[in-house]
Amino acid sequence: MKQHYRIGQVVPSSNVTMETEIPLILGRRQTVLPETFSFHASRMRMKKVTREELAAMDASAGRCVQELTDARVDIIGYACLVAIMSMGAGYHRQSEAQLGEVARANDAPTPIVTSAGALIQGLRALGARRVSIITPYMKPLTRLVAAYLEEEGIEVVDALSLEIEDNLAVGARDPLALVDLSRNVRTTGIDVLVASACVQMPSLAALDPIERCTGIPTVSAASCTAFAMLSALGLDPVAPGFGAILAPTRPLALEEPAP
Repeated sequence: MKQHYRIGQVVPSSNVTMETEIPLILGRRQTVLPETFSFHASRMRMKKVTREELAAMDASAGRCVQELTDARVDIIGYACLVAIMSMGAGYHRQSEAQLGEVARANDAPTPIVTSAGALIQGLRALGARRVSIITPYMKPLTRLVAAYLEEEGIEVVDALSLEIEDNLAVGARDPLALVDLSRNVRTTGIDVLVASACVQMPSLAALDPIERCTGIPTVSAASCTAFAMLSALGLDPVAPGFGAILAPTRPLALEEPAP
């Protein structure tokens, strides 16, 4: 098995979070497991989180995949959950298939993971049937996300929308604010709390504290994306300190990070 992996990400031009959070997760993993990672991104234009801008942005994802496969990355993550979910039920499968064809046409048959598909994969891995979600989106987009999850057989019991349209403002939020927000969303009778259902809203620092406060497994779109990427690469999806989905299933001795 390889020891070093190139991680590619397709990100909205205004996203300032996924190029921080995915390296943070995988950097933490490097302290307990031998594989190392480098990070490579291509950007698609989007400033405001509206259905119109999301659709226009999605149309440029193929170009981004071409650019990343030129670098022969080992995996590509499409880092915008709501762009996929706003396109209609099950669209993550169509997107992953289409972008996979783009990669193969560039002689680089690279696995494609969407954050939308990754969230569903992560929830299923935790056995979640009933969830509550926190999003930064306007309420109509949050309803689209909830409907998308329910089409996948995951009931959304409660949803909290922060109604922030400016994507940069979303990325500037304090992740620990999610700890307080988790008190404003229903946690009784659910299997998993999604905090947050947006890869731009910083989340990682809040996942373990929310789990300690609520006793409920807590994920974010970012933690599930890392889980799905590692799984697709055939690697142990482990990164201590980022919630249940990435928790080790056995004790791991901390090691010095690889240089």
